[in-house]
Amino acid sequence: MKSHYPAPRSRSFEVKEENTLMPFLLQALHDQSRTTVKSLLAHRLVQVNNRPTTQFDTRLNPGDTVTVGMNKTAAPFHHPMLTILHEDDDLIVAEKASGLLSMGTERDKTKTAYHILNDYVKNKNPRNHVFILHRLDKETSGIMMFAKNAKVQEKLQKDWNNMILERKYVAIIEGCPRQEHGQIKSYISENRAFVVHSSKDGKLAITNYTVLKSDRQFSLVELDLETGRKNQIRVHMQEIGHPVTGDKKYGAMKNPLRRLALHAFKLHFIHPVTGKEMNFETPVPAKFTALFK
Repeated sequence: MKSHYPAPRSRSFEVKEENTLMPFLLQALHDQSRTTVKSLLAHRLVQVNNRPTTQFDTRLNPGDTVTVGMNKTAAPFHHPMLTILHEDDDLIVAEKASGLLSMGTERDKTKTAYHILNDYVKNKNPRNHVFILHRLDKETSGIMMFAKNAKVQEKLQKDWNNMILERKYVAIIEGCPRQEHGQIKSYISENRAFVVHSSKDGKLAITNYTVLKSDRQFSLVELDLETGRKNQIRVHMQEIGHPVTGDKKYGAMKNPLRRLALHAFKLHFIHPVTGKEMNFETPVPAKFTALFK
């Protein structure tokens, strides 16, 4: 049986041939489970040439040294609705559960991803702070990114479309589109009732979709956003007659998962400080795929 606990001592390994970090660690730490290895990365307990990293796809070259060990000063982050995928001096990338607000409303300012992460960084240093870069709807799950200083926030927001290389979602929609691949393009705006809809004076929104699975009643689709407008996917799916399941606001009649079936699974961007490409991906929620079994 594989241990779920890392060895208390640090262990160093020399890289003999070109590789990436995750497969190297799984081979080097063959006595540890994949879950443990992921946890070591998430908690910054892996160093490449004495530099901590949380990136599973870090490139390794012959002669590099990978060190794995317990760091008693690193306070692990635990929250049932939020998981940190990556943290450095400038950014936090996290996965949010469905049902958690991204940031506060007038009614609720504390049960939010923003508030939880702000408390976490302030525990390390009271002067620390996180800054909002983008949002996910409360009922949407998936990957979000926060800045750890105002300069990084400003740099990313100013050049968002060039620095964000890919943002992809998966959704379960009602019915099945006629075409397996398609692009939806319209100008969308928000009315006084806070409902987003297509209108001539709106902002351009472009959504590309690919059908991954379908049983005619429901379809699992991958969505690639070329623009990041509020409720863009939800509006576009409604407009082609296939609303996201569980999305009563935008025309859904069914709710088989008892949640909005939308998940932000991929975020690929250029790091605003290092210039390095960062790529994060989470699995399709098991509930989504179970619907087609």
